[in-house]
Amino acid sequence: MLWTDCLTRLRQELSGNVFTMWIRPLVAEELNDTLRLYAPNPYWTRYIQEHHLELITILAEQMSEGRVRKVEILVDSRPGAILSANEQPATTTAALQSAPAAVSKAKKEKDETGNKNSRKRLLNPLFTFSLFVEGRSNQMAAETCRKVLTQLGASQHNPLFLYGPTGLGKTHLMQAVGNALLQAKPNARVMYMTAESFVQDFVSSLQQGKVEEFKKNCRSLDLLLVDDIHLLAGKEASLVEFFYTFNALLDESKQIILTSDRYPKELTELDARLVSRFSWGLSVGVEPPDIETRIEILLKKAESSGVELPRNCALFIAQQVVANVRELEGALNKVVAISRFKGTPIDLEVVRESLKDVLAIRARTISTENIQRVVSEYFRIPLKEIVGPKRTRIYARPRQLAMGLARELTGDSFPEIGMAFGGRDHSTVMHACEKVISLREEDPIFNEDYKNLQRLLQS
Repeated sequence: MLWTDCLTRLRQELSGNVFTMWIRPLVAEELNDTLRLYAPNPYWTRYIQEHHLELITILAEQMSEGRVRKVEILVDSRPGAILSANEQPATTTAALQSAPAAVSKAKKEKDETGNKNSRKRLLNPLFTFSLFVEGRSNQMAAETCRKVLTQLGASQHNPLFLYGPTGLGKTHLMQAVGNALLQAKPNARVMYMTAESFVQDFVSSLQQGKVEEFKKNCRSLDLLLVDDIHLLAGKEASLVEFFYTFNALLDESKQIILTSDRYPKELTELDARLVSRFSWGLSVGVEPPDIETRIEILLKKAESSGVELPRNCALFIAQQVVANVRELEGALNKVVAISRFKGTPIDLEVVRESLKDVLAIRARTISTENIQRVVSEYFRIPLKEIVGPKRTRIYARPRQLAMGLARELTGDSFPEIGMAFGGRDHSTVMHACEKVISLREEDPIFNEDYKNLQRLLQS
């Protein structure tokens, strides 16, 4: 059976924890040229899509000798979907349907332990502080989350509001607080949910006449973690319920951690009363990781997966993938999949082959010439002065900044960047890049300009 064969290979390719927790509980169904996998909830499907779907697709195609060309991951709404990772067999849907006794038992156990399980609902055990890679872009957020853990519910950081573009580790950090709290206090009531799942659960409680039960569950927590709070916009009834839940928890000095893609006051589509309450505690931004942090993230991800990733390969990937951590993980997963498919160790040739699509896109979007143009427009100085010989400060600083951005975002060598800046020597570019690093540490305004230009170029 195809899925059984794939499981055998996946058990070899992935760490034991990842395989047992995420892969083994999946239920498989083969339809013509498609292998359809079912997971218990949307969070599960997103995790598989982001981390393992490409590897599974390659293996399915390989082991079916080309018969299966596509793998889908869907949420399973049938009874078997409630089974936990330890209870659910790695089998097909036909076998699952022949085991009503096991399903009935699982239902009963779920009903009896529902409150206990809800405390830990959807917390990813891999999201811990020890597995979070810190750098200048996220250090303050990480330190704040650790402080919250030692002073749970303290007014100076309650609520804690983490904001920034998607895929930078906000979810990892908030869940790290939850995992650490449960490890220290197993009986603590912790719940993680997305804004979307809050809406779904609230609507479901209305339909089933269980609103009071829903309120009790949410308002008796020690720690509430809500992801993507901006997605509550337009959900009027759910917004009202969240408003009262928020107030009830704060009144009891219970900790709330929220994430969003924007600073609280920029969430103009939400109720002004709620937005003002988001600012009562502490708001901390998470920025895209710098190149050193991206390298360390790749090396740590590779190590945790038992993959040998040479540092020069990590550097190359980090130079090409700059937007967020999810894209870094996706790029690494693709490199690992290609390496294993070809049966060769990871080297620069494998990396280039794996990222050829990324390289083609970046070549069209982020080039030294494009960086020069954007910097010119940002500082409102003529483009010719960015590459010209004038050394006055009004031109020299933007020129150095453009060189630093070119080095970080394009992966071009110092001589190549020097040629693009009026034929300057590579040592001039090296000096400019070193100057940019020091200025970012010393001058907050310069650092803000750098980050603004990064966002413009990466958007």
